[in-house]
Amino acid sequence: MQKPAIPHDALVLVGDGSRAVFFRNNGSLQRPELVVERTLLLAENPPTHEQGTDRPGRRAESHVGTLRSAREETDWHQLAEERFASEIADALYRSAHAGQFERLIIVVPPKVLGNLRKALHKEVLDRIAAEVPKELASYSVNAIRSELASWG
Repeated sequence: MQKPAIPHDALVLVGDGSRAVFFRNNGSLQRPELVVERTLLLAENPPTHEQGTDRPGRRAESHVGTLRSAREETDWHQLAEERFASEIADALYRSAHAGQFERLIIVVPPKVLGNLRKALHKEVLDRIAAEVPKELASYSVNAIRSELASWG
């Protein structure tokens, strides 16, 4: 996959299910100078087994005799990540609507990208210059900056 060039003044979102860092390219297309504008963090999100209170319920099928089936357990961790994707989408919408960026590059893992796409407003979708399904959010800010600058 070819990595995208980062236009001057573009907004670059690097995130995952629990962290989103927004960079602005204050440099040029050939020599990006990425500056952190904002960071969003998901409130504590422990694994689902630590969030659930009980085993999933069961239901009886009265018209088929005594057959029972277990209900699927709620994945609280996944729900929190989906809500976080909505928070990111809302922040991007407010910024786009205020005219704070014209081009957006999104760098998030594939699963997060799917959640984010579902939540993004058309006004933001129209400004996406590139989507890169890659995990960089766990890197330090300097390592992210170096990785993104090498795309120029």
